Amino acid sequence: MRILWLNTNLLLPLDKGGKLRTWHLMRHLARSHEITCLSFEDPDASDEHRRGMAEVCSRLVTLPRRERPKEGMRFYAAAARHLFDSLPYAVAQYRSTAYRRTVEAELANGSYDRLVCDFLVPAVNLPQELPIASVLFTHNVEAEIWRRHAETSTSWLRASLYRQQWKRMLRFEGRTLARFDRVLAVSDVDRDTFQRLYPGKLAAPAVVIPTGVDTTYFAPAPERASTARRLVFTGSMDWLPNVDGVLYFCRDILPLVRQSCPDVTFTIVGRAPTHTVRKLAEEEGVEVTGRVDDVRPYLADAAAYVVPLRIGGGTRLKIFEAMAAGRAVVSTSVGAEGLPTESGRHLLLADNPGAFAQAVVRLLSDTAFRQTIERDARALVTTHYDWRQAATHLEQAIVDTRRRPATVRPAFSWASIKRITHP
Repeated sequence: MRILWLNTNLLLPLDKGGKLRTWHLMRHLARSHEITCLSFEDPDASDEHRRGMAEVCSRLVTLPRRERPKEGMRFYAAAARHLFDSLPYAVAQYRSTAYRRTVEAELANGSYDRLVCDFLVPAVNLPQELPIASVLFTHNVEAEIWRRHAETSTSWLRASLYRQQWKRMLRFEGRTLARFDRVLAVSDVDRDTFQRLYPGKLAAPAVVIPTGVDTTYFAPAPERASTARRLVFTGSMDWLPNVDGVLYFCRDILPLVRQSCPDVTFTIVGRAPTHTVRKLAEEEGVEVTGRVDDVRPYLADAAAYVVPLRIGGGTRLKIFEAMAAGRAVVSTSVGAEGLPTESGRHLLLADNPGAFAQAVVRLLSDTAFRQTIERDARALVTTHYDWRQAATHLEQAIVDTRRRPATVRPAFSWASIKRITHP
C-alpha cells in the first residue's frame, strides 16, 4: 500500500509526545508499506534528522518554515495579526499555499492508495477534493484544549481570547473531521468526546489506536541513582498546557509538599522552556534543564514523577514512559485522561493542590507503598501496551478505510471554512 502521510514538522528530534507516538507507529507501518512523508521543516534542521526519517518513510518531501515564538512581543504581534482571522490561531499559522499545492501535485499523479493526516492542523492545506481514501489521525480533541484554557485562566482578557479560539476551533474541528473517511483517536475518552461534540459529523465512530511505550528502552534502573527526594516532570516546555502545569505545581502544590518534606526538589525536563518556565529555576530546589538527549537518567534519579496538568487532551505518553521506567506517578485526572489506569494501583490521581501534595508525600514517605505502585504500573504497560500492538491496530484501520461515495461526502470550500469557523 502506498501512503501519503502529512505532518507539520519533522519527527526528529523525538522531543514531543506527538512525535514519539507517530514515530513508533510509522516505523512499524513502514516495514510493510511505502510511505511518502510531506512536512514543514525548520531551515536549521540537521542533515542527520533528515536522514533519520528514512527509518519511517521511503520518501521525504519538505517545505521550509521557521517555528514561531511561543511568548514575548513577537508572539503577541503574530497573534494580533490573526485576531480577526476566521481560523483558530493554532491552525492559521500553518496555512500555506505552497503546502497545499504540493499536496495537490502529489495526489495528481495517482500513485497513492491512502492519505493520512497526522494531527488536525495539516488539514488546513488540503485541496477541495480528496481523490483517495483519507484518514485523520487525531492526538487530541483540539477544541477541548482551548475550552480548558478558558476555564482555568485567571485573567479576564486571556479567558476571553481563549473562548474566542475555542469557538473557532470547535467549528473548524467539526467541519474538518467530517471531510475524512475515517478518524482515529488515541483513547476511548477522545472517541466519545468527538461523538458528543460533533454528532452526525463523522463518517463512522472514531477508531481508537491505543497508546504504547518502548518497554525495553524505558526500563527500571538496576538501582536508584540517588536517595534524594526528587520529583520530576518531562515534556515540551513551550506547550501551553505543560507551562500551566509546572507553574501550578510550583505555585500551589510544591509549598504544601515541603511542609512535610522540606528537602524535596523539583526538576523540569524538556525542550524550549519559555521565559516564564526558565524563571522557575530561580526558586530554591527547582531545576529547569531545557532539552536533554535522554530523559532516562532523570527518571532514574527521581523519587516520583508528577503530572500536574489542568489542560490537555489525548493521552500522555510521558506517564507510560515513567511507569515503564519503574517510577510511581501522581497525576491530575486531566493528566491521565484516556489511559487505562486505576488510581491507587497503577498511579495516584489528585485534582486539587492539597490532595496532590498529600499523594506526593505518601509516595515519598511510604517506601513499600511506592514500590507496589511501581511494580503494578510496570506490569500494566509491559503486558498490554507495547508499540507493536498499537501499530497493528493502526495498520488495520488504514487498510480497512474506504472512500465514501461523492454523494455522501460533505461539500467543502475555503469560503465554507471561513463562514463556519468565524465565531
